[in-house]
Amino acid sequence: MLSVVIPSYNEEENILNTAEVIAGVLVGAKIDYELIFVDDGSKDSTWDKIEKAHEINFKSRGVRLSRNFGKEGAIFAGLEASTGDCCCVIDCDLQHPPQVIPKMYELWQNGAEVVEGKKSSRGHENKLYRSLSQMFYGLIQSASKIDMANTSDFKLLDKRVVDAILSLPERITFFRALSGWVGFKSETVYYEVQERAYGSRKWTVKMLLGYAIRNLSSFTGAPLYISTILGIAVILTSLVLMILSLCGVSLGSFNMGIIVLMLIGGGILECLGIGCYYISRIYEEIKHRPRYIVSKTIDTDKNTIHNGNGEQCD
Repeated sequence: MLSVVIPSYNEEENILNTAEVIAGVLVGAKIDYELIFVDDGSKDSTWDKIEKAHEINFKSRGVRLSRNFGKEGAIFAGLEASTGDCCCVIDCDLQHPPQVIPKMYELWQNGAEVVEGKKSSRGHENKLYRSLSQMFYGLIQSASKIDMANTSDFKLLDKRVVDAILSLPERITFFRALSGWVGFKSETVYYEVQERAYGSRKWTVKMLLGYAIRNLSSFTGAPLYISTILGIAVILTSLVLMILSLCGVSLGSFNMGIIVLMLIGGGILECLGIGCYYISRIYEEIKHRPRYIVSKTIDTDKNTIHNGNGEQCD
């Protein structure tokens, strides 16, 4: 059986259509399946639509988180709830085309344990967003040696891979990279990013920037090395300026002492800032708080709704 994990945040317009489209594709391909919608603390009627989807098709399940834990938490909640022999993660807005899932499933049947969905086309993205994305994935790839070019959360994982990822102890995760880091036999399928069926893009520039910083720091220590390089550069620059000043080279109206102090002070502050950021991430990890908290679930086998304590709700 294939478990399809669908993280959902304020997707009331998409739930029923997404459930119908994915179910239609899988039924047409004769693939036994379950759909797991994860309501990541939505503020609209997303959960009501998930309940409606379950009434229409008992193979649609639901996991409701107690608040918004972010997409990473929602993905892990869905993976934890999955019962299939393999698991596919897909966006609720159908920008990841469900028609590609049967091809992923076929590759899994032929022995692939990780099937990565990669973008052959990134859709309608502005040039700034595309450039920043390429820079971010370039940094991850250079530090981790994992090919992150045009990757996405759209992928199919064997149950063994799901168990391996869930067993990792860290709380601050980057699913897109972890699926490659754990290893296992991997294959790739390419797809074109589709337009959203309904609704608008949820990600703002601020959210994307925070996402990039969190995941870069959680998956690589490269920024710590940057502080060392920066410190060396500041020292060398200061020495060159001092030598030029001693040789009588005119540096304009700027006071050499002030320039040197500013350079050194700036370098020190930059290094301290990077170090403190990593210390804050360590602080978050050692608290060992869960990645997510489940408020309610809809079980396929029992056709009931439970709260986070496993008790049946009316």
